[in-house]
Order: sequence, then structure tokens, then C-alpha cells
Amino acid sequence: MSETPLPSPSVYPTGAGLPVILSVPHSGRDLPESVARAAIGGSKPILGLADPLVDLLVAPLVERGIGAVIARAPRGAIDPNRATDALEPNAVKGAAPPPPRSREAKGLGLIPSRGPGGSPLWREPLPRVIAQSRIAAAWLPYHDAVERLIDQVAARHGGAILLDCHSMPPRRRGLPPVVIGDRHGTSCAGWVSAAAAYAVRACHYQSAFNHPFAGGEIVRRHGDPDRNIHALQIEVDRSLYLDRYLRDAGPGWRRTQMLYSAIVDALLAEWDRHGLRAAE
Repeated sequence: MSETPLPSPSVYPTGAGLPVILSVPHSGRDLPESVARAAIGGSKPILGLADPLVDLLVAPLVERGIGAVIARAPRGAIDPNRATDALEPNAVKGAAPPPPRSREAKGLGLIPSRGPGGSPLWREPLPRVIAQSRIAAAWLPYHDAVERLIDQVAARHGGAILLDCHSMPPRRRGLPPVVIGDRHGTSCAGWVSAAAAYAVRACHYQSAFNHPFAGGEIVRRHGDPDRNIHALQIEVDRSLYLDRYLRDAGPGWRRTQMLYSAIVDALLAEWDRHGLRAAE
């Protein structure tokens, strides 16, 4: 079995001299036909695992000069927000059974084994050589690009803030429309999370911390508050910005773009108070 290599991410350098970097790992739509053929139902279930159009939501920030790493490969083919050992036997041949209650046990590991609705994704478990090829083509370039941008920003500013941008299915009853994840205070300083929450409130939304999304491999791997490198995950309810079919831009599109901009502005304002001080 062979397949066309997955595409590497799009990388946008910081052009405005700002200490914030964006990460968009789950909105990729560039799917080689050979990868689609390996899935039950072709491209549709693979693309159905995406965070729809989040890359376009943050496009005004990229145009403003905020550095960004944006996945082109679909999450359904490989997930940059999972560790390389987050494998399970329904996705990759020979993988060990995953820990109970883990994401990979639910079919959402490095290479997901289930599509939307929980149905099996692949016609058969993928050979390990295919998993390694996907890691080399899309996963490693993603994290390498994030690390390079962080190093460049930190060299200029004495630190950096990585904002990892996601969307989530329409919320269950009682769950706020925005979830801020800082891995329970380990991936960033408290002032970073507080600034994001303040911006969400100022835009007249409610937010929650770390439940049900505390942050994945991206903020775990790259956040290092002791070095003044702060990583924060943001999950936004898809019904805020998509149409009723959750496919295309809806009436709340512009307001959600303004929410992302408000979060970035709040982080920049607090950087002037806290981040610069930490860099001294």
C-alpha cells in the first residue's frame, strides 16, 4: 500500500513585530486522492472531522501580520494535536491497545480510526510505514514550524504567546460557547488565561476553563511558562459562526472574527504589562 504524501502546513511569518502566534491544526482540506481511497466513504468522513473554516476565521489576523501555522492536511488523516505515540490498532496495524478513556481509545488518536458519528474510518488498519510517512510529511513540519516561529518571536520579544485555535460541536446544555484550555495552568501563566477570558466576556460570551477541553499536544509540547513561552487553546462553538447545517459561514461569522481579534488584542495588552516584565 502506498499513498501520495500529505501536504505540509502553510506558514506565515510574523510581520507586525507582535509576540502572538496562531496555530490552526484542524481545518486542513487538502486531501490526496490516494488517502481518500483508503477510507470507508472516501473523502467525506475524513473531512468531516475538521474544525470547519477556522483558518478563514483567523485570516484577518494573519493579514494584520500575526504569525501563523495552518495545517493543510486534514485532521482525519493525521492530527497535529496528538502525540506521535497516540496510536491504536483500529487505525495502525500492530499498535498497542490504548489506555482506557484516552482520546485514542475513543478513536481520536494521532490517526483517527472513527469518522463523524463514530463509524469506522479506514477500510483496514494502516501499515505502520504509512503512519510514519504521514508523520514525516505533515506532523513534524507542523511542529517544526511552530517551534521556529516561537524561537523567532522569543528572540525579539523575550517570549511568545501561542494561540491554538479550534472549534467544537454545538454545546451541550450548560456548556459555555467558548472553552479556554491551559492544561490546568501548566501551559501558560495565569495572566494569559485571564486575559483571554476577559476578552470573551467583553464580547458578551461566556467561557469555561479546561472542561471539556484542557488543551492537547500542541499547547503541551510548546507551552513553557518558565521560559516566558505561553500556549493557550481556544475552542469556539461552531454554531456561533457557521450556518444551520454547520458547513458554511453563517450570520455570526463576522462577530466570531471579532471575538478572535479581541482575544489577541487582550493578550497583546497584557503582554505589555506582564510578558515584557518577565523577559527582563
